[in-house]
Amino acid sequence: MELTNSIEAKTRFTLVFASMEKSDENMLLLDKQLLKFLLVGIASTLVGCGLMFVLYNCFGISYWFSSACNYLTGGILSYFLNKYFTFQNKQKSLRQIILFIINLAICYFLAYFIAKKSVYFILSTQSEKFRDNVALLSGMCIYTALNYLGQRLIVFKHKENSTKNETLK
Repeated sequence: MELTNSIEAKTRFTLVFASMEKSDENMLLLDKQLLKFLLVGIASTLVGCGLMFVLYNCFGISYWFSSACNYLTGGILSYFLNKYFTFQNKQKSLRQIILFIINLAICYFLAYFIAKKSVYFILSTQSEKFRDNVALLSGMCIYTALNYLGQRLIVFKHKENSTKNETLK
């Protein structure tokens, strides 16, 4: 009886593994596209933050306008770099731009809501300033993960076999 169960378990494992190998290559999420996405994120952050601090500190522009310029500039740069460099998407459509904006908004609100609620629950005995800083950092991480998934699987989703997907080695 044990031998039969063992053989059945090995057969199931082999079938699952084989079906995973045959699955669509574009569904691999840990590949060179992730690395490119993170590099684009760093570049967008540096450009946006650089602009924000120059506007605020050198030109005396208000806090809110300076920070808005950060997100606007970073978002525009991110769109074009991710579209053409990360996901090599050649599609031209207003729908894609709208999906990009909706994706950013959903990821932002969802990430920072989850971060604040969970951090405030876990660190309930800490000061508000400490919890807010941890929540902001956590929100950035959650946002990055959600944004990557949204851009890869929805906004810049490739049509069947439109590009090669290179796996990290």
